Amino acid sequence: MTGEATAHQVATVMHVRCPERVPEGVYRQVLEQLTELSPVVQALPPSAALVELKGALRYHGSDVRRLGEILRVRTISRLGVDVRVGIGPSITVAATASGQITGPGGVLTISPEHAVDWLAPLPVEALHGIGARQAEALRDYGIHNVGLLAAVPPATVQRLLGGRAGRAAADRARGIDPRPVVPRALPASASVQHTFDRHTLDGAAVRATLLELVVQLGMLLRRRGQAARAVTLTLRFAGGARWEKTRRLPEASAHDEDLRTPAYQLMDAAGLQRGRLTGLVLRGEDLVDADRIAQQISLDDARESRLVAEAAMDRIRAKFGPGVVGPAATFRHAS
Repeated sequence: MTGEATAHQVATVMHVRCPERVPEGVYRQVLEQLTELSPVVQALPPSAALVELKGALRYHGSDVRRLGEILRVRTISRLGVDVRVGIGPSITVAATASGQITGPGGVLTISPEHAVDWLAPLPVEALHGIGARQAEALRDYGIHNVGLLAAVPPATVQRLLGGRAGRAAADRARGIDPRPVVPRALPASASVQHTFDRHTLDGAAVRATLLELVVQLGMLLRRRGQAARAVTLTLRFAGGARWEKTRRLPEASAHDEDLRTPAYQLMDAAGLQRGRLTGLVLRGEDLVDADRIAQQISLDDARESRLVAEAAMDRIRAKFGPGVVGPAATFRHAS
């Protein structure tokens, strides 16, 4: 069931999907078209974006569906790209709506009063943020559509999907998603680096420094609300020589544990032997918005505990400074 939202309603979140594998240059041009509608645009590379329309409605004096149609006309006529536009009262509803559009493009508007009823008959995998493994776990429990997911006690969903993912899924099935659209043009990469005071051959010191960079990179990505699909390690040597290599992650992540493994693998692959290092650079590459990553099921209690501890440390660092807490090896290195 759909409803046409007006300027007096709150269905003002627009989720735009470009055709898959759209060239990066064309995607950037689509983002430029979005900024003509509203200054609040959140890029979701490689082919999606969010737009907050509240200010746009006041400025353009139009309803939200009309703005969606205007966008389609502009992208088709100017760029030859037909986009799918979902509009709703929250990010979840808008993104789910755009995913339900068949064909190359179209506009689907879900009004606030109809959002929960509209979500209910959809298969669980259609709900924005639900991954394939999560959907499989829900179906095994007999939860085949969003309405059933909304009816199950949140504690049960948390047991099935894990604490954070379960809470998010249970809330979003009920139409609860307070996340705002945050203006963001994602940079192509995020980097941290360290320069040694003296040329070093000390493998233990180099490894401790690399761990420190992993922690810094993870903090930077989480603060930006981003995740990396790959990491690149650059080694600088005395005399100006450089070594650089990239390793892909199994899944995009901003967690220290997931970044540390490929970083260490790259360091091992470098085979330093007697190379005199002058500095290290660690980069997160192929960045995506963290909200676009489906929270996968984890039966690893130890990992869940580490992620909870990581979130707690982030809060401590935000309050008292980045250097107050971290892995023991980095403090030994600092001393």
